[in-house]
Amino acid sequence: MNGFVLAGGRSSRMGRDKALLAYAGRLLIEHAVTILTKAGLTPHILGSRPDLASYAPVIEDLHPGCGPLGGLEAALMFSETELNVFLPVDLPLLPPAFLRYLLERAVITGSVATVPTLGGRPEPLCAVYRRDLLPGIAHALESGEYKVMRAIKNAAGASHAGMDGFSVEAVMAARDDWTTGRPHRWFQNMNTPADMALIS
Repeated sequence: MNGFVLAGGRSSRMGRDKALLAYAGRLLIEHAVTILTKAGLTPHILGSRPDLASYAPVIEDLHPGCGPLGGLEAALMFSETELNVFLPVDLPLLPPAFLRYLLERAVITGSVATVPTLGGRPEPLCAVYRRDLLPGIAHALESGEYKVMRAIKNAAGASHAGMDGFSVEAVMAARDDWTTGRPHRWFQNMNTPADMALIS
């Protein structure tokens, strides 16, 4: 299966390139590629980031400047596998076992989109998407709709398979391989230096 690191953001609130920030002795891009690899996935990097090509193959956006949705489109256009796993570059605490669970769940449900929620909030950039979503995502971008969750819901709604949104908290108690930290730490985005300090 293919795994994709979303690394094309401008990091404007951080003031520095997040992908090249160091955490626990390694760059965030290294953490992300390692998480995908340990989950049994073939890693790729999304965004106009030729400087990151030494870590994994880079796939540039077909529609630059459209945010993460442009990265999703490029990945699904590139991918030859039906199921595709996405991971933001700034989630170094996410256990690989969680991504394996996402894949298992996507296979079982057959949904075109498998999106975890934490505290009732969806995490659409850490999800599994089928290639069937590509036409809907492309249509959203052509229409000027760059909100990821709205575009995914609309694209999934046009499919008979639909979207599977599930609560991380609701399933965590039944898992014995999700033992690294707590879910709110796994999904602690690092958008600012203060966010970075929270996980250090």
